[in-house]
Amino acid sequence: MKGYDNMKQMTNEKINFKIVIFILLMALISIITIYSSLTYTSASLGNLALKQFVWYIIGSILVLIMLKIKNNFLYQHAWFLYILGNLLLIGLLFFGTPINNSKCWFVIPGVGSIQPSEFMKIFIMLVLAIMIHNFRSDYDSPSMLDEFLFILKTFIIVIIPSLLTFLQPDTGAVIIYFIIYLMMMIVSGIRIRWFVIAFLIVLSVFGSILSIYFFKKELFIDMFGTSIFYRLDRLFAWKDGTGLQLENALAAIGSAGFFGHGFNKTPIYFPESSTDFIFAVFASNFGLLGVMILLIIIMGFDLNLIKLAKRKINDTDKYILAGIIGMLLFQQIQNIGMTVGLLPITGITLPFISYGGSSLLSYMLVVGIILNIAKEKVKKYKFK
Repeated sequence: MKGYDNMKQMTNEKINFKIVIFILLMALISIITIYSSLTYTSASLGNLALKQFVWYIIGSILVLIMLKIKNNFLYQHAWFLYILGNLLLIGLLFFGTPINNSKCWFVIPGVGSIQPSEFMKIFIMLVLAIMIHNFRSDYDSPSMLDEFLFILKTFIIVIIPSLLTFLQPDTGAVIIYFIIYLMMMIVSGIRIRWFVIAFLIVLSVFGSILSIYFFKKELFIDMFGTSIFYRLDRLFAWKDGTGLQLENALAAIGSAGFFGHGFNKTPIYFPESSTDFIFAVFASNFGLLGVMILLIIIMGFDLNLIKLAKRKINDTDKYILAGIIGMLLFQQIQNIGMTVGLLPITGITLPFISYGGSSLLSYMLVVGIILNIAKEKVKKYKFK
């Protein structure tokens, strides 16, 4: 791959055990909270807490494999992984098993389900990191035209899986794709004016669409169909504080007090208690004190990633770290915000805490990437 044949020299450092400790703490909180959520979870799903424990074990093995093969293996096979991810997204449209009116999963009998969009987030990061690295290597002082063509190419890379994922439909994953894209483009060094132009375009397009949605509902349905109409309807229902999920989640959190109702004592039912609304289960069980501890753990983990990004690391690792930080920060803020009624309900889970095999394995793959970056100290750059 371009720029990697004669690359930098590295010295290995010790594993960053601060990151490992934060992951272990989140794993413990995740398993305990998911176990508590089983009170209102369908028995047909089995023991989700035990399954989450198994996924963490498998994820830990994945981290060890990543520490062995290093990040360069992923960089060298990034385009293959990206194409594979898109093929899987296409396959979902034809062979995916419908769950809650969405074809987001391949169901494998006796094993479980696989959600390709979770891994697509990482594949997008890898390809974008390489594209940005190559662009910065090729152009010391790129012209406006050079930057425009670069933005166009990277946008195409993101829009292809976004359209395929939107058709499933999985709007939350699409939003995350573009958060990753935004964060990585910010650190790419392109001119600020492009972000201003993009903001004005997005504002104009979405402003026009929302105007039709609010004032010409029949026209909106004729133009975009009932599926998109109901997705927007669900998205904006949060502003009234209505809906079983939100109302019951707020009741559970609000009644918890400082110490909470106690472990495995969630006082009221709300759907998706082990996934989208896992924060409400934890808050109702352990109260304000528990929430403060959880937020300290999450912020400690995030701050360690930001500190790592400020170190002298190679540019490709810096770009992918930007994507990882953007993804995690957005999901954390969005999930907790929607649980307490401050943000729209989008079906976005809480990283490392919510139940989910595919999502957890993708996060553990991210942990492997992070630990590899933390182990390597750049001595010297040698690019072609």
